[in-house]
Amino acid sequence: MANVASPRVLNIADLRRMAKRRLPRVVFDYIDGGADAEVTLGENCRVYDGITFRPQHAVATPTCDLSTTVLGTPVQIPFLLAPIGSSRMFWPRGEEVAAREAGKAGTIYTLSTLSGCRLEDVKNATSGPAWYQLYLVGGLDAARAAIDRARAAGFSALAITIDTPVSGLRERDFRNGTKQLLQRGPGMLRYLPQVLSRPRWLVDFLGDGGLMSFPNIVIPGQGPHPYADITAALEQTTVTWKDFEWIRKAWGGPVLAKGVLTGDDGRRAVDAGAAGVIVSNHGARQLDCVSPTLRALPEVVDAVNGRAEVLLDGGIRRGSDVAKALCLGAKAVLVGRAYAYGLGAAGGPGVARSIEILRTDLVRTMKLLGCPSVRNLDRSYVDVPYRWERERVAPAGRN
Repeated sequence: MANVASPRVLNIADLRRMAKRRLPRVVFDYIDGGADAEVTLGENCRVYDGITFRPQHAVATPTCDLSTTVLGTPVQIPFLLAPIGSSRMFWPRGEEVAAREAGKAGTIYTLSTLSGCRLEDVKNATSGPAWYQLYLVGGLDAARAAIDRARAAGFSALAITIDTPVSGLRERDFRNGTKQLLQRGPGMLRYLPQVLSRPRWLVDFLGDGGLMSFPNIVIPGQGPHPYADITAALEQTTVTWKDFEWIRKAWGGPVLAKGVLTGDDGRRAVDAGAAGVIVSNHGARQLDCVSPTLRALPEVVDAVNGRAEVLLDGGIRRGSDVAKALCLGAKAVLVGRAYAYGLGAAGGPGVARSIEILRTDLVRTMKLLGCPSVRNLDRSYVDVPYRWERERVAPAGRN
């Protein structure tokens, strides 16, 4: 196992390099890649460079309080673990491993519908709260059954993804033969060398059962949804604002809209009964050339106007990134690739190291800002580019 405790592992980029060494290209690129030309993938991270800090000096901050609440749930750190599908490809029982580390850190783990582990097992693995991310894959009956199971298992909120009417074109997956490898047909043979070149990963993967179905998408009369059929299934299960009504009734608890990028959609989400919105572009894996999430955040915060909590994901690689998002109005953020690299590099210790890197970065940033608590972070601590301050005009013809 890679030594993630080494003094050389200073940041998330170090964990990324370790994951790249351990994982086959097809798996690493599944974590690392984005849609089309990956313009938004890069902008999600680069946008943080445009925000500059305004520190308050000569202020004593011997301790910094990182605790906050999200939808009324206390958390010890203002970042949650985002839903990432198929985490069992990165490490055996990957979703359970990540959930366990989230609980140890005092934060929330969000489980993807497209998990390779049963939702009951994932909830049992964590000592902390957990959310369930919902796709309507498999039809409404399968979705209702998953909602019932998640509620019974003790998940405390439902994050409804709204940005997947079709799957984005992730060119790395296409070139790596992801579909062929998953379908295990004759066409897979040309792509096998990349898998065979990582024998330690292959032993772990096969020891965990190899290619799996999705145990949380149980189709009546058929059983768990086959792993290879997911792209077509997503295209048949678009979520609309009308669906929020029956989902909220079926769930009976707080729901969040995940995939909001405009003020208009933020208002629609609140009007549809969302207790929270997640400013997200799906990790830049859906529509390329959309706004990086930090750039979209102020517009959504203004539009929601305190009627729901606003969270953000996308591009978080340092604790200073977390601080900037909180300064611009996010109640908390979700991190995805940052912990996925750790999971792919070394399993549980890798996830724990990614969390510790972000936590340590955030404490140092706050001390240098002269800010004693994450609840105090606001616009007074940052300068934003002038163009961000200009009034946004809605395009003609939009309702």
